[in-house]
Amino acid sequence: MNYPVIKLQTNRPYQICKCCVMDTTDEDIVFDENGVCMRCNEYKERIEPEWNHGKGHEHELNSLLAAIKKKGEGKEYDCILGLSGGLDSSYMLHLAVKEWGLRPYVFHIDAGWNLPVAEENIRKLTDKLDVELHIEKMDWNEMREMQLAWFRTGLEMLDAPQDHAFIAVIDRLSRELGIKYILNGYNICTEVIADPASWEKGAGPTGDGTYIKDVVKKHCKIPIKKYTYTSGLKHKFINPYIRGVKTVKPLNYVEFTRESMIKTLSEEYGYAPYGQKHFEDLLTKFLEGWWQPTRFGHDMRRPQLSSLVVTGQMTREEALKILEQKPLSEEESKALFSEVAAKLAITEEELMKMHDLPECTEKFKSQEKFYNLGIKVYEKLGLEKRIRK
Repeated sequence: MNYPVIKLQTNRPYQICKCCVMDTTDEDIVFDENGVCMRCNEYKERIEPEWNHGKGHEHELNSLLAAIKKKGEGKEYDCILGLSGGLDSSYMLHLAVKEWGLRPYVFHIDAGWNLPVAEENIRKLTDKLDVELHIEKMDWNEMREMQLAWFRTGLEMLDAPQDHAFIAVIDRLSRELGIKYILNGYNICTEVIADPASWEKGAGPTGDGTYIKDVVKKHCKIPIKKYTYTSGLKHKFINPYIRGVKTVKPLNYVEFTRESMIKTLSEEYGYAPYGQKHFEDLLTKFLEGWWQPTRFGHDMRRPQLSSLVVTGQMTREEALKILEQKPLSEEESKALFSEVAAKLAITEEELMKMHDLPECTEKFKSQEKFYNLGIKVYEKLGLEKRIRK
């Protein structure tokens, strides 16, 4: 089988930010007169002054923890925490239980794509912290068909089925258990620069059930009956403003670095690092390590590394050195390709045909305008801490 080289899709003259490593593979990127991109300028002007690398937020953190504990009085659990086995959620669990004394309902979505490193990390943490793990196992026949449906679309962002399931399960659990706080592992420290919007063309918001259902209707070849859906209205309005369920991001009130997270988890639990962000999952490792770079010319390491550069955890030169190498070796890519094809029960030739499809021009129903309006409102209120462009 012939594996294509990484290709670049842009009509603009190539340019890379003088401050981070974002470049014109994001067709919407804007540079100032000094060659600095809009993300770096927004970080310096809007995010860094208030965040201050997690320093000076003791009062906010203590107030939040007190509120969580008060709402949880008399209940078995005082918050909900989704555990993927990745770095952010694992560190959140460590802090929540060992440092903060919270009693989280810990759940894991098994969508069929777990790699052994994630499962082992989950086991090590939950065993040592003595917390019960609740596994939400998705129906594999449905998940397989939904994943194939997304491949058939020609879209770039293909992990929507398991991402949406995660949000939908959180919404359901908060309702069923009567828990008013959800711990979200998002953090400015490692994720302040989001994936470019231009890399998500045609896709609806992850939490948008309207979008998920439309792709299912148009591209699934079997009925999807067991899958859990949610909606933007439920997740963004009804839950927080009617039911009083708060999604909070306490990692932004704590001083740490990516390396200190790994060090703490490794020493305390024998946690095993897995390299690039999202590489604890077979599907996302395949998509971000091979599919997106070779099909679209987009390297997901750019926003990930840029987050570390702008927050001072890595020099730009170090990031550029990493980018000189492909995300995966040729041998790793071929092995992953074969494994994903086998998992989906299709031939490698069929998977390659989907890789070579024209870019998606099909329109799907979504509530994207509602989501975008919400993000703008959150930015105005100072509640949106991620740079989304």
